[in-house]
Amino acid sequence: MQANYHQYILNFKRPSGTSRGVLTQKESWFIILEQNGRTGIGECGILRSLSYDDRPGYEEKLKWVCDHIELGPKQLWEELRDFPSIQFGVEMAFRSLETRDPFLLFPSEFTRGKDSIPINGLVWMGEEQFMKQQILEKIDQGFDCIKLKIGAIDFETEMNLLKFIRKEFGAAEMEVRVDANGAFAPCQAMEKLKRLSDLSLHSIEQPIKAGQPEEMAALCEDTPLPIALDEELIGITNKREKEDLLRTIKPQYLIFKPSLIGGFKGTEEWIETAAGQNTGWWITSALESNVGLNAIAQYTYTLKNNMPQGLGTGGLYTNNFEAPLKVASGQLWYRPSKKWIFNL
Repeated sequence: MQANYHQYILNFKRPSGTSRGVLTQKESWFIILEQNGRTGIGECGILRSLSYDDRPGYEEKLKWVCDHIELGPKQLWEELRDFPSIQFGVEMAFRSLETRDPFLLFPSEFTRGKDSIPINGLVWMGEEQFMKQQILEKIDQGFDCIKLKIGAIDFETEMNLLKFIRKEFGAAEMEVRVDANGAFAPCQAMEKLKRLSDLSLHSIEQPIKAGQPEEMAALCEDTPLPIALDEELIGITNKREKEDLLRTIKPQYLIFKPSLIGGFKGTEEWIETAAGQNTGWWITSALESNVGLNAIAQYTYTLKNNMPQGLGTGGLYTNNFEAPLKVASGQLWYRPSKKWIFNL
């Protein structure tokens, strides 16, 4: 078996704002396996400043993986607990290698084009008019679940944007989620949660920064608005630590980004832990190219979670790979008749 890795820089069509800054590019690394005429493709979707494995030696670790590929996926996964995005790339590449079609990882009614995955429409942070324009576009595109990133502009302006949605669509017509990306100060969070709850929102992701378990536990205990943990899960690589985190914080929801939490196996560990705590969850992509998004979507479909998932990021880039994935009427579809164009 031969293994190589390649870097690929994805360029945003428009600078995309988060509470941690504005993104213009996204870095990905691909592991390519070759054996007996078959190819395996895995994407290591690192997010600089957020991924647990954003550390010196990342490329050296990729080289080590390729030099030790004969260890196989299980042993490599264990060796890579401090590199969750590479764990995911390795899992994806080996699963891809097993199939005749390197992009068909989990055959299902979804990959046959017979069924779809409900997704939320993502509204990025930005100036008020830009965010309002995105909201109108998502509504026009048929989404009945919208997720707004908040925390980068004035809170009153964000409240007015949410009121704008609620004026037109009640909670039964439009599910609205918000993602604060840890933007609220702990001393102000409860007051803001109360105000947001007046708008009948579904949930809020990560209202305060990760790494404050006591403050987050206090919020989750008394919150008027369901709280979903996101960044809080990053860097928790041990099963016991996952159980301890959920027992301490007792969140209403968890959000799983396979690139940030150790791929399929890491996600499965969290799902098992969530089931033990009776905690809800859904899956979100983390700005991967269509290759990583495809793997996450196919895997997500097999889990049969009927909540809207966060898988609508495939159209963000000017140089994404041509793929059979398509968003229509708030659903993600796979069109098996459309060919992949994957050129590094």
